[in-house]
Amino acid sequence: MIRRLTARELIDALLEEGTFDTWDIEPVDVDPDQAYAADLAAARERTGLDESIITGCGLLHGRRVAIVAGEFGFLGGSIGVAAAERLVSAVERATAEGLPLLAAPASGGTRMQEGTVAFLQMIKISMAVAAHKSAGLPYLVYLRHPTTGGVLASWGSLGHITLAEPGALIGFLGPRVYEGLHGSRFPKGVQTAENLHAHGLVDMVVCPSKLSSVVDRTLRILSSSAERVSAPPTTGPSPDSPAWEAVLSTRRLDRPGAHRLLQSTATDVMRLGPAGGGVILALAYFGAVSCVFVGQERTGDTFDVAALQKVRRGIRLAGELRLPLVTVIDTPGAELSSAAEEGGLAREIAHCLTELATLPSPTVSLLLGQGTGGAALAILPADRVLAAQHGWLAPLPLEGASALVHRTPDRASDLASAQHIRSKDLADSGLVDDIILEYGDAADEPEDFCHRAAQALRYELACLTAMDPTTRLKERQRRYRKLA
Repeated sequence: MIRRLTARELIDALLEEGTFDTWDIEPVDVDPDQAYAADLAAARERTGLDESIITGCGLLHGRRVAIVAGEFGFLGGSIGVAAAERLVSAVERATAEGLPLLAAPASGGTRMQEGTVAFLQMIKISMAVAAHKSAGLPYLVYLRHPTTGGVLASWGSLGHITLAEPGALIGFLGPRVYEGLHGSRFPKGVQTAENLHAHGLVDMVVCPSKLSSVVDRTLRILSSSAERVSAPPTTGPSPDSPAWEAVLSTRRLDRPGAHRLLQSTATDVMRLGPAGGGVILALAYFGAVSCVFVGQERTGDTFDVAALQKVRRGIRLAGELRLPLVTVIDTPGAELSSAAEEGGLAREIAHCLTELATLPSPTVSLLLGQGTGGAALAILPADRVLAAQHGWLAPLPLEGASALVHRTPDRASDLASAQHIRSKDLADSGLVDDIILEYGDAADEPEDFCHRAAQALRYELACLTAMDPTTRLKERQRRYRKLA
């Protein structure tokens, strides 16, 4: 059986020795009845703690951070009025002092001995966390074994980044409750850290011994520094090649995509969530500027509702953490299916489009390859738009547009020319700011092409982060208002 760390042991493993400063306030009086008072006394005797929550701050790799940690050994880590008051007090202090906050719950949820009033504590905890995030301060969560109930459904699920302990039981309805209600056991393997990671609800599964380095790396990426603006990359005029040639080029399977661009040119890349699903979500540095990176990957799959929800998470992260956002467009289009319609695909596109267009953070979009339909438009409207020479943008899959206009898919090449989809056309219209040249084809010189693209991204990010935010937002609004 795996021995799990206590809350204090986890804190000692995370922080530099001797730097932890407790913020614990005295537990407020909850007027317990005789049986509950005995339970509290036994828990205090057994754990050496006076409540199920430990709070404080200390140095993590030289950086001052605030910590709130749950102790499962104290009445199952349950949250009552006293625990909630201590937790909220610590969150508010972290906000006031401008500190990043790491929450490490281990809890069965609401403390049943206190009834509904304990259940209601999740409201004020969630409000305190929301205020911390609204201040632009990082809120990281490390879900420990077990984390269930109202704790998971409030402060355990609000992290900018969510990490989890290997093998941890994580679920809304605890197994004992489920079995008591349904007379059977909950399906095995569902409520685990690994399964939730596979479904994108946990960003990384991290053992306690590596947690300190992962948190340090995450906070380092989130602490972006401005970069001196260097000379712009050499782009030059785009050769006047046929539109259909560009389409065929972007359909090459060996063409470099978002993954290769990120892995070969960005630094300190931290992928969030599992691979797959058509979207890469990551924190990364381009030059000296860190950013949230959202890239449509060259899987050949169409974009579904889950992919767009992942995009929206990236937009929210950039806004809440006040980081620049880089989006990479390369998609054959949105999914056309009953599931997509019933799942609200059009609504997700509308929200992506609106949230990106109005995002206060600096934004750069790169039209790397295929730019088909609403799935491409959803992550396009940025402060600056770059395009690969063979990148293109069209309102529909070209064969579909041909079928609509000419009643046959066989005239797709004619539609490509007629709709002015090329990067050169988009630059002439004022949408694209710079074109990244391909010498022949990006697939024939992938490393050199990716480095040219990264140079362009670094330059634009440095320029945008140096701008006055109000001026930048007004210019973005003016830019898209005058498109005609």
